[in-house]
Amino acid sequence: MGYLQNGEWQTGWYDTKAHGGKFVRSDTKFRDWIVKDGEEAPDGATAYPAESGRYHLYVSYACPWAHRTLIFRAIKGLEDHISVSVVHPDMLDDGWTFDDDFPGATGDTLMGKEFAREIYTEADPGISGRVTVPILWDKKTGSIVSNESAEIIRMLNSAFDDITGDTQDFWPKPLRDEIEEVNARIYDTVNNGVYKAGFATSQEAYDEAVLALFASLDWLEERLSTQRYLVGEQITEADWRLLTTLLRFDRVYRGHFKCNRNKLIEFPNLWAYARELYQVPGVAGTDYPAHYERHYHYSHDMVNPHRIVPIGPDEDWSEPHGRDRQFANMKSA
Repeated sequence: MGYLQNGEWQTGWYDTKAHGGKFVRSDTKFRDWIVKDGEEAPDGATAYPAESGRYHLYVSYACPWAHRTLIFRAIKGLEDHISVSVVHPDMLDDGWTFDDDFPGATGDTLMGKEFAREIYTEADPGISGRVTVPILWDKKTGSIVSNESAEIIRMLNSAFDDITGDTQDFWPKPLRDEIEEVNARIYDTVNNGVYKAGFATSQEAYDEAVLALFASLDWLEERLSTQRYLVGEQITEADWRLLTTLLRFDRVYRGHFKCNRNKLIEFPNLWAYARELYQVPGVAGTDYPAHYERHYHYSHDMVNPHRIVPIGPDEDWSEPHGRDRQFANMKSA
């Protein structure tokens, strides 16, 4: 674990003492944008053209933020257009590495680098900050387009539609305000909330985070009792952003991060909803539980000093979810 300071690698964890025991996530550094022909990038971002074969994703199968991008790459038909390298699940003193001695870890198939930090210094030799995944790399300019997962999935949602012919839209204009509202709560209290609970170094910080987490899970359970998806009557990016946390909840967050008031499988609506999303064609192939079970328990020695990797719960994500029948009956009632 560590960070770059003026292009030099430093070891060290987040300084929770500076924030009263709270875990505070660092901001991402690269915020440019891939666009369709004729479109413009958001203010302040450089526009990159959508081209087949031009871009490369660096991901971790362990990381829920990177997992979002893999899901969009799969469901939007981009697997033949955007190549991928997968880091090793262990993140120790050297941060993410391209060791390939764990099933599914590929090494750096593009540039042959040893460490993920070298991707950052290739783009900016003097960079300072944390080395995170996903990383969206442009092969033509030799630079990082983005390392912000929320923005990468919006690029993948529409920028390549003219190339793939896939016009599914998980960020539809009529629903955007509500999606943003739902995303904000889920990011703060669920996606990042599990980390705020797990990395807290004071009782007060943990209590604040874990109570907010379960308040939001209760809210989601109630919301999904009367509507099939989080926003509107279709799957949107809000659903995919939540799923990657739910996939890891019982296997990692419940025990390792002390998020143990309830199991996911004890929320009937959330559990059925999560299985429905998982069973969308292409999604299951992006999920590698062995990577996240290994990563969290082995890498976070400040939480799990003996690095014992538990056997995990016995979950059947392929079990019929029943949401078709549930909402057909609701509409006919």
